[in-house]
Amino acid sequence: MFAKILVPAAKGINNKTGSWRSGKKPNFLHKNCTGCRMCYLVCPEGCIFGSKKKYDVNLDYCKGCGICVEICPVKDIVMIEE
Repeated sequence: MFAKILVPAAKGINNKTGSWRSGKKPNFLHKNCTGCRMCYLVCPEGCIFGSKKKYDVNLDYCKGCGICVEICPVKDIVMIEE
């Protein structure tokens, strides 16, 4: 009988994932940001950084999932083609 080995899903912060992004990347406009931090909180890869009303993304780790774009209440993040 084989032992079942559970391996946690790799987070982008530990493994650069930007080389296989979806073909789109988030663009933070920095025009209407309210500093709610929702983009930071929902990012599955933990690659959004910043503070107050100035957030950005580390593209070495971003997969281009677009969750940050969808959650932004003031639509201050848009997806752009790479």
